[in-house]
Amino acid sequence: MTTRSTLEAPKKSASIPLLQSGDHLDSEEFERRYSAMPEVKKAELIEGVVFMSSPVRQRHHSRPHFDLAGWLAQYAGATPGIEGGDNASLRLDTKNQPQADLLLMIQPEYGGQATLVDDYIVGAPELLVEISASTVSMDMKTKLEVYRRCKAREYLVWRIEDEEIDWFVLRRGRFVKLTSEDGVLRSETFPGLWLDPVALVGMNLARVLEVGRLGIDSPEHSAFVARLQAAGKTP
Repeated sequence: MTTRSTLEAPKKSASIPLLQSGDHLDSEEFERRYSAMPEVKKAELIEGVVFMSSPVRQRHHSRPHFDLAGWLAQYAGATPGIEGGDNASLRLDTKNQPQADLLLMIQPEYGGQATLVDDYIVGAPELLVEISASTVSMDMKTKLEVYRRCKAREYLVWRIEDEEIDWFVLRRGRFVKLTSEDGVLRSETFPGLWLDPVALVGMNLARVLEVGRLGIDSPEHSAFVARLQAAGKTP
């Protein structure tokens, strides 16, 4: 009598290839491999190429990240219809699925430009934030171009080694740096989101939050909240 085992070898279950830095993938395959590796905390697809994160240093990334998150959380907590995110995967297009260090977005139901599909952000949030090594990093070159092309309205980069803050706003399809005569940078997309870049670079969180609170208490922030509330009531 012939049994099944003598006719064919048992089939092995198909394994999902590991995600590796330098892989060239589309966003669907990138997401499939990334989802199969829950131990990996950060991987990005930028212009079709996979980038994996390296170990994180305290003063070069972890603390700056913490301070920026506190500043954005203060604003989001005072502004109905706004939410923030930390290392959320962004489905921008078939070649790009980055994880911005931080983001601030107008919720879709309040007229935001990004949407949520299966709890993933699809499209560019209004403000993206990256903590970068220097001007020669990917954040200041390739990512900047990707975010511009995908119409992020603002992009903030903290260049740690250069001790500089670059805050770009999208104007006529180009990123232009925000400037200020009094030293306080003010968002054009999020009225009342104010930043003292010198205090941030100096890691003076108390001053950063103090200036942030002044912005929240400003008339332009009150007017923005009223507009958001009106938009949220629109059927």
